[in-house]
Amino acid sequence: MTKTAKVILIDNEEAFKSAVHEVSELLRNGGVAALPTETVYGLAANAFDPKAVERIFSLKGRPPSNPVIVHIAGLEMAHECVASWPNAAEKLAEAFWPGPLTLVLPRSGKIPDVVTAGGETVGIRWPRHPFIQAVIQTCGFPLAAPSANLSNAVSPTHPDHVLKSLGRTIPVIVDGGQSQVGIESTVLDLTVNPPRLLRPGTIRLDSLVAVVGKIETGNVVTNGVFRSPGQFPRHYAPKARLVVRSWGKDIELAPQLRAAGLSALRCHVISHKEIPSERGLGHVSVLPHDAEAYARAIYAELHRCDEDGAELIVVEAVPEGSEWQGIRDRLTRAAESSNSSE
Repeated sequence: MTKTAKVILIDNEEAFKSAVHEVSELLRNGGVAALPTETVYGLAANAFDPKAVERIFSLKGRPPSNPVIVHIAGLEMAHECVASWPNAAEKLAEAFWPGPLTLVLPRSGKIPDVVTAGGETVGIRWPRHPFIQAVIQTCGFPLAAPSANLSNAVSPTHPDHVLKSLGRTIPVIVDGGQSQVGIESTVLDLTVNPPRLLRPGTIRLDSLVAVVGKIETGNVVTNGVFRSPGQFPRHYAPKARLVVRSWGKDIELAPQLRAAGLSALRCHVISHKEIPSERGLGHVSVLPHDAEAYARAIYAELHRCDEDGAELIVVEAVPEGSEWQGIRDRLTRAAESSNSSE
């Protein structure tokens, strides 16, 4: 019989210390574990051990062309992972670390090819969550830790999401409760001048500009190699088809859905400002009209849509402000994935 992952709750100091010891031993021996971070739950392994990192790719079904981020605890460990540390990195680390910012820099010889998809750069981040910090410090090596879910699916922000996705294939899930940021880290490439924003997150672009000056946006691909995860058009997608729409106060969704041959009863609407009040829809949920609170809630809501058997998820378009940029990116990629599967 296939075993289910052991779930370790870290709700007190003794449980926290015991879990750090148990998980650190597992990782030292080349194992993997699902750990909480402030962004989303990560599937962690020793970033210096290529076989351990390959296990992450295998469990997730992750394409080898998609690099993974290396999580560190402290600047000394950061310097072990990179070949150079420019002044911009020093300023950004001082301003935003520990926190949801990944810096792309030339990799050091300690970083194996599997981590970087064979590229010459590596993304590194000092996470803010105390548990993964403690594990990294105890292990004495950095952790490769992409999201703890099957590739391209909605990232997990709660241990239950990990359990349903990978619970029968991984040994341990550490329960640190709901993720406090809720979407993946901002990724900034410092190997180009000016720096380039590869993936938006909850750290606003204008906040980064205030530290390092001009920043360009858009992906960079070198010899077919991505420098950051989250660059594929198809990503972060629920099982249900997802569409993003703007609407006003008088919207009537059910007739539109029926006219398109879709079941309104299997439609889940996610709004934040204009709330459809009509009957006949499967479910209507309202998320906060605040970017940080919305980010904490959106992935959990998409997971719930799938659990409820939604065939279609209609998401109200979010505002254009810079604080919503990371959320717009995730919804756009989720919708692209849904549309590509038709």
